[in-house]
Amino acid sequence: MSYAVAIVVAAGKGVRFKSKIPKPLVKLGAVPVIIRSLCVLDRHPEIKEIIVVVNTFNRKSILKAIKAFRIKKVTRLVLGGLRRQDSVSAGLKVVSQKADLILIHDAARPFIEGKMISAVVTAAKKNGAAIIGVPVKDTVKKVTSKFLVEENIARENLWQIQTPQVFKKSLIQEAYARFGKYRVTDDACLVEKLGKKVSIVFGSYNNIKITTPEDLIIAECIAKKIWKNV
Repeated sequence: MSYAVAIVVAAGKGVRFKSKIPKPLVKLGAVPVIIRSLCVLDRHPEIKEIIVVVNTFNRKSILKAIKAFRIKKVTRLVLGGLRRQDSVSAGLKVVSQKADLILIHDAARPFIEGKMISAVVTAAKKNGAAIIGVPVKDTVKKVTSKFLVEENIARENLWQIQTPQVFKKSLIQEAYARFGKYRVTDDACLVEKLGKKVSIVFGSYNNIKITTPEDLIIAECIAKKIWKNV
């Protein structure tokens, strides 16, 4: 039986979001963005503990929300760093010794589902590293610094990568220990630097990351569609 610990990253300043309310605490319906994913993780049988990585500005409010919505599996709130990977590293440092799988998720993605978690955990158990994603829909072009098209890139094998991402604890800890200083855009990049192949699991086009004000408008539409009874 595996022991999976989730690290939920909510330490970003949300500069692009341009809101007085911290992004993880913006409400969709009556529920803060971060609580949506915490609820799903809290209910999932594979997840034994949840570590939430926060910053000094949102810590008290996030803790208050966790208590208000009775999220039982949150065991630690830790302060993050300047970069997302610094925040993940802070979470990894306090992971339970009992853990053998680490799930990493961005708090700004409120639309994860239990079946996604099950699928990516199963793949990680088999391969050691697994991520969620969806095939690219749009035409992709490489553009020069002068805004001229340089080449067209075949999209057949291109995927947009999401979270959650799941890794064997020893693997992700080694990746961060050896390559954590490199600037990367997701945790799988560091594992790939070890020469490890990463499995990909089909996620959902609804599993968007709320980054800009426009994303919140889209998120509200998705929420109305899939949370009619909430």
